[in-house]
Parts: sequence; structure tokens; C-alpha cells
Amino acid sequence: MKNFIGVIVILLGFLAYGSLFVVSEGNKAIVIQFGKVQRDGENQTVVFEPGLHFKLPIFDRVVVLDARIQTLDEMPSRFVTSEKKDLIVDLYVKWKIKDFAKYYLSTGAIKGNAEILLQQKVNNGLRSEFGTRTISQIVSGERSELMDEAMNQASTSSDELGIEIVDVRVKQINLPPEVRNFIFERMRTEREAVAREHRSEGKKKADFIKADVDAKVTVLLADADRNARKLKGEGDAQAAKIYADTYSKDPEFYSFLRSMDAYRTSFSSKNDVLVVEPTSDFFRYMKGKQGK
Repeated sequence: MKNFIGVIVILLGFLAYGSLFVVSEGNKAIVIQFGKVQRDGENQTVVFEPGLHFKLPIFDRVVVLDARIQTLDEMPSRFVTSEKKDLIVDLYVKWKIKDFAKYYLSTGAIKGNAEILLQQKVNNGLRSEFGTRTISQIVSGERSELMDEAMNQASTSSDELGIEIVDVRVKQINLPPEVRNFIFERMRTEREAVAREHRSEGKKKADFIKADVDAKVTVLLADADRNARKLKGEGDAQAAKIYADTYSKDPEFYSFLRSMDAYRTSFSSKNDVLVVEPTSDFFRYMKGKQGK
């Protein structure tokens, strides 16, 4: 009898332990009863908040779900723009469970399944948005608008998963290697063309400046030569006037000075040979008074 009572106590203890379950902080739980999600009188899913709760042992199965905001950060995906150019887009999605019954029925409460389905829906939304924009529009000010539109589309389609998309953000947009090389080559060609144009314009301006400077130098040299000739002519005229004035005042003295200059010039070197007739007027002032 005692053994039977002991078995009963153990069985009751087991049943009592099996009727209790704990939902930890950050999680929520639903109960699967006879293969269906437990609902209340208004046919709403019964969601158990964090704490200690009761269930029917054996018949009820508790499914604990993470109610916190999750981050979907998968491998970059390829999208095509309106220009038929490929882009490699690396993004992340912030999401959380909104309808626990839908989430359980559509994903089996497996996070991996949920993220695969969510990734497909987000990519579909982004693909339609990328397909209506050019590369310049995507990387310019329309980028935030593109993300908002993509999030709206993804949120609408993700409702059937029982998921709420909190945010969609692009981390990085890259070009595929083959497209990137093509664009870099085109950019280099365009820059080289611009550089050639700048060099041509620079050479043209340099030639114009050089020609202008050469013309100014030619004018300056011509003016300087003209002024030099003018000054030399004025000097020669003034010297001739001085000579004429001096000659008119004392012709004999003027003739004497000119003869002295001629003697000095003629006899400046001992190696010079002077061939002059003795009776020449050259020796006029070298003769004594008897010679006159």
C-alpha cells in the first residue's frame, strides 16, 4: 500500500512539474494544444509573457520564441539597375515577431527558416526599387527614399510570416569586378581626354602670352634703338656745334689741338710705320719758325 501511495505521489509530482513552465525575459511563448495554437474565446492567440505559467501536462507543448529585435545580415546580393548595370548590395534588416501564431505556422518557429523567407521578400522589394533607378540615383540623395520604399514593400509581404520589419539599411554598394573595371577604364579615358584638352588650352595660352611678350620686347628694343640713335645724333650734332664754335673763335688754336691729337694717335706705338711726304702739312707744328 505504501508503495502504491508513493507511486501516486511521484506521479502527481511529475504532473504538477509538467504543468508549470517559465518564460524568461526577452522571450514570449505560445502553447500548441492537440497540434493547434492555443487561442482564447475571441479566437486570439494566447501569448505568454515572461514569468511562471501553467499548462496541461502531456497535452500542451510550449514553444518559446525570442521576442527581441533580430538582425538579418546575410551575404551581399546582386541587383540590376534601370541601366541594366549590376550592383552588389550589402545590407542588413532589423525585424521582430509580430504575430506569434503566423510565425510558428509559416516557419515552424525556426529562425533560420524565417530569415531565408525574409531575405527573399526583402530582396524582391529591393529588386523592384533598384530596377527603376539609375546608379547615380541610387548612390545619391534618393538612397534613403529607396530604402523606405523597399522596407514598405517588404513589410507588406512579410506580414504573412508574422514578422514586422523594423528597418532596412544598405551598408555598402559595390560594382561587380567586370563592371568596375569597365567603369574605371571609361573614367580614365574621360580624364585623359579632359587632361589633353586642358594641356591644349594651356599651350594655346602659353603661345599667346609668349607672342605678346615677344612683340612687347621687339617694340621696347625698337624704341630703345631709336632713342639711342636719336641721342647719338643729338650728341654728334652738339659735338659738331662745339667744334664749329671753337673753330670760329680761334681757328689757329683749333688746328693746333687737332694736330696734337693726330700726333698722339700716330705715334702711340713704336712699331707703326708712317709714310708721309716731308713737305706735308702734317708736320706743320713740328717745324721750327725757320721752316715756315
